[in-house]
Amino acid sequence: MESLPALFSDLALILVTAGLTTVIFKWLKQPVVLGYIIAGFLIGPNFEWFPVISDHTSVETWSEIGMVFMLFGIGLEFSFKKLKKVGGTVGITALTELVTMCVVGFLLGKALGWSQMDSIFLGAMLSISSTTIIAKAFDDMKLHREKFSGNVIGELVVEDLEAVLLMVILSTLAVSQTFDGMQLVSSMLKLGFFLLVWFVGGIFLVPTVLRWSRKFMSEETLTVFAVGLCFMMVVLANLAGFSSALGAFIMGSILAETLEAEAIHKVTTPIKNLFGAVFFVSVGMMVDPQILVDYWWQILIVTIILLIFKPLSNVVGRLIAGLGLKQAMQGGFCFSQIGEFSFIIATLGLSYGVIDEFLYPIIVSVSIITTFITPYAIKSAVPTYHWVIKNFPKRWIDKLENSESGIKVKSGEKVNMGSFVARQFKNMVIYSAIIIAVVLIGFFVGSIIMKYVPRPWGPAVSTAVALVLVSPFLWAMGFKHTLVKTTHKLMDSSKFNKTLILSIFALRFLAVAVVAYGVIQHFLNGLFWDRLNIGSPWYHFINVGFAVVYTFMLRALSPAMKFYKRIEERFMDNLNKRQSMQIFTIPEILQENCHLQKMTLSPDSPYSGQLVKDTDFRDNYNVSVVSVERGKQHFELPKSDFQLFPYDKITFVGHEDHLRLLLPRVEVFDEQLIPEREESEVEMYKVEVRPESPFVDVALMDSGLTDKFDAMVIAIERDGHFILNPSARITFQPADLVWFVAQKEKAEVLMNYNPDVISNPNLNQ
Repeated sequence: MESLPALFSDLALILVTAGLTTVIFKWLKQPVVLGYIIAGFLIGPNFEWFPVISDHTSVETWSEIGMVFMLFGIGLEFSFKKLKKVGGTVGITALTELVTMCVVGFLLGKALGWSQMDSIFLGAMLSISSTTIIAKAFDDMKLHREKFSGNVIGELVVEDLEAVLLMVILSTLAVSQTFDGMQLVSSMLKLGFFLLVWFVGGIFLVPTVLRWSRKFMSEETLTVFAVGLCFMMVVLANLAGFSSALGAFIMGSILAETLEAEAIHKVTTPIKNLFGAVFFVSVGMMVDPQILVDYWWQILIVTIILLIFKPLSNVVGRLIAGLGLKQAMQGGFCFSQIGEFSFIIATLGLSYGVIDEFLYPIIVSVSIITTFITPYAIKSAVPTYHWVIKNFPKRWIDKLENSESGIKVKSGEKVNMGSFVARQFKNMVIYSAIIIAVVLIGFFVGSIIMKYVPRPWGPAVSTAVALVLVSPFLWAMGFKHTLVKTTHKLMDSSKFNKTLILSIFALRFLAVAVVAYGVIQHFLNGLFWDRLNIGSPWYHFINVGFAVVYTFMLRALSPAMKFYKRIEERFMDNLNKRQSMQIFTIPEILQENCHLQKMTLSPDSPYSGQLVKDTDFRDNYNVSVVSVERGKQHFELPKSDFQLFPYDKITFVGHEDHLRLLLPRVEVFDEQLIPEREESEVEMYKVEVRPESPFVDVALMDSGLTDKFDAMVIAIERDGHFILNPSARITFQPADLVWFVAQKEKAEVLMNYNPDVISNPNLNQ
């Protein structure tokens, strides 16, 4: 018999050990992630009294898959639209923490007597938090819908982007021992370009495909499709030089804008839980007690400094960004650990040979310890807040507290010259990224054409195809114009405004001509003109002429550019489809204080079975029911006498704080997946109808078996044939064997009712 690969035995050991330890930790009411880490330690190479993993390479691969699914799940719950909403806050907070921890880490390393490169890398490693660990803690503690959680997830995304840039800086320092500012700028531009192209392309293509295939989608096909898209984006991110985690998050955020987002989250959550368990077990396998002994005081110092300065810098950043003290502390205390990117940064330093080998195990040990502490740090935020309120001077608290509890109203945006110019350049940046991506596609298509179409016509056809592909987007960048009346008012208001606006329009025209010239030059260059015996000094001028003519033709075709308008309408429809499916759209001026939130009514909720008028939604929570989904039925604006049933999907409207307080009473979570039940006393019995029985020729509905004895007749055996679930009108005949179900006490009463006609009362006799 052929032996199984080691992966099977390793997975069995991982999952069984993880299952047992997590059950114990649940019993102890401790976070599950800690159980996974303990399981990893027990089956790791550093614990001799337990079976160990043999194929570490496969386990590392599976753990990376777990990290991918964790980030994919985060993306499904946190879209780019939400990131835009909290962008200013999370940007300030992430930058504050990054700068603080880089400086603190560098000074700490120098104080410990480490080299300059060790100190620089230590600062970088301490500045990046663990998205996976925080996400798992949120899952275990059910904090995803807390007010501070959105800012936390947004900041984690920004930190991951910072980590990519940090790796570029550290790579430059490791190779040249100098800082290359131009390489950093180019890396930032590259990152921005790919994020924009992936997001715009994904929003346009993915919901469109899902809309077409929705009627063919089952739970199985949706799972396969969503996971396939996730890994496709992981591969694209890796090819572009970014982390697999970033690619998974991007695809999750794209799918978050689709109508299928909730269904995708539901079908992929079990996969995420499985592979996530492997990831955290693999983290626990890195625990080496000998390293803890050898470097215990360095590990202790680094851990203490991290636990003090990392949450503190985060809280300060949140206060600078304008958040209230409580929300700042709740969010800041989540950042009490380091994680995956810290390992990657340490590995980078080792691969270049610029850091000492002892630094990696120290960072791994600090990560393990802080992973243990993270859930308790999150829990300690509110008690610490109350302690601060009691012990700090009131004038300090008043300054730290933000007036977030008051009503915030956004005034209408007034278009002035500054906002007009900013909008113009923002559009040019977006269009430029899209145009570059389309031009690259055009170059690829053109290279295929040139293989099969002979010269000189191959280059000419390739040029035409590339220009046709990019034309809608070039037209949008060069000539699409909105706010016409506002533009005329700004131009009429001053001569400076008129000159500036005309200059911007000229710049847009020039940008179109430059792109067109680049496409023409790429394909035609000498390949076409040399065959026509046109010398090199001349064909550059001809290319410029063609580019200018093409640009003017594009301008003349403005009325016919309906194709681009359809593209833009489809993109905006896909982007806002999920929101537009709500019963109504909340105006932007009210979005700060008014939210729509869908909740699924639990059978254990006190509102299950109640009429709307009997609930305390309005009185105690100041929220209203605007719609109810029940299966395929939709009830909009239900009346006060509308009854709520278990598993109804209720859409509420109200303030975010009030909705958050109501949520745990509507969606009642049962920690016990398999509830305990008392052993059933219902059994099946068999009786024979004898000729002298009073039931002979009596219909089942008149026999009193149901009314007097609560007995349910399951079958009647007559002449060797079974009558299953007999009709209520059937009459009993002599020699019938009647099979019925009843509670033990009722069955005994029935058997004593006429003992002369009852035989074989127990089914097993």
